[in-house]
Amino acid sequence: MPVDLNNAQPLAWDSATLDADTKAMLDNLQPNILRAHVREHLSVLFVRFNDAAEGKAFLRHVATTKMKSAREHLQEVRDFNAKGSRGTPYVGIGISKAGYRDLGHSVEDVRKFGDRVFRDGMKRRVAEVADPPVETWERTYQREIHAVILIGDAEPGPVAALREEILGALPESARLLGEETGQGMRNPAGDGIEHFGYVDGRSQPLFVKDEVDREPKKHWNPAFPLSNVLVPDPFAPNPVRHHGSYLVFRKLEQNVRAFKEIEQELADGLGLVGADRDRAGAMLVGRFKDGTPLTSKPKAGGGPVSNDFTFDGDDGSKCPFSGHIRKTNPRSFGREVLMARRGQTYGERTDEPWDDSPPETRPSGEVGLLFMAFNGSLLNQFEFTQQSWADNPDFENPATGHDPVIGQGDRDIKVAFPKVWGKPELSVPQAQVAQTVTMKGGEYFFAPSLAYLRNL
Repeated sequence: MPVDLNNAQPLAWDSATLDADTKAMLDNLQPNILRAHVREHLSVLFVRFNDAAEGKAFLRHVATTKMKSAREHLQEVRDFNAKGSRGTPYVGIGISKAGYRDLGHSVEDVRKFGDRVFRDGMKRRVAEVADPPVETWERTYQREIHAVILIGDAEPGPVAALREEILGALPESARLLGEETGQGMRNPAGDGIEHFGYVDGRSQPLFVKDEVDREPKKHWNPAFPLSNVLVPDPFAPNPVRHHGSYLVFRKLEQNVRAFKEIEQELADGLGLVGADRDRAGAMLVGRFKDGTPLTSKPKAGGGPVSNDFTFDGDDGSKCPFSGHIRKTNPRSFGREVLMARRGQTYGERTDEPWDDSPPETRPSGEVGLLFMAFNGSLLNQFEFTQQSWADNPDFENPATGHDPVIGQGDRDIKVAFPKVWGKPELSVPQAQVAQTVTMKGGEYFFAPSLAYLRNL
């Protein structure tokens, strides 16, 4: 029977009663979709094909010799947790609408993808998400990208070796249009952080029972149906058993210096002193640097950081409605919108992102996030999040403002912030904080099933 993508129960991937269709789905699904793969070191290659036969042969070679399945990845994770066995590197492939066309699929064929956002491509969706004009994007992303190849591992050596092997197999008719290099950053506690210094990667939708079972669920259930990330692969031998996912890739440059100046100015304007000054940045992000949710506590620390919370009962006097994590995951509604985020930071810096160094020591560019997320629908998940939540100044309540982190577009309305955590008194209305994250380019891809790739 077809895989039930809407089943709310987390996937018990190793169950003895798992049906044949679900087993086939896992054996033909790329890793890193249902469960994040280790990608501390990441190479992202953007390729254009100019010969359909050679392009197919290349993708088939990579899929059959370099890629593992989601089931193999899950088993590797289990073996690592039980015996410390080191897993194999991650290789993933995404194909754009233009890529499918140049691999020999007709325009009519491509219409089998139900998501019109994917069929349009990112360049034609600028207005919908308030992206900067395409002519301002970096050159790689202005060009027609056919495929993205992701190579990730905990160590740099395997990534470099695989990169060379894969590029060595690239046919002369194809072109490497550009590449990105990601490298994870961690704070002293070992938590993954982004360039503004805040813990990142929490509040992910979880699909696999192993992960769900480890999470507390008194207030927030992290288990999500497969439909949040999976759709039948329309070109696979058997779409009932072979699935893929829509992948959004965006290069987001962060002006860390400006963001830190904004934190200081907001703290000064609200009269925050001492340790309470950290609340200024937390009001923008929705969390303190260590990951503590602002809706739960007025200060960071005080025990393990919990992800088991909602914003119920918080009228904005604790975490503003515009707080980044509240904008992108309201928790009490919109669960069907949540994406599986798999991004990685990029760029070199000489300072420590988590400390209290002055803003002038921070980078103003050349660092940021390689944003990647898997979706069941680009229209109803990624673009909805950006357009209706992050870029919507009237999200949840009128005049709450844009998402201070990833919001784009004119920030015309004024906003107010709580002066004291949990109290109704607000600051005088003031201009929204300036945009400090700039989209430098990207593309929409489909991560097809291994069955499709290995049968090209």
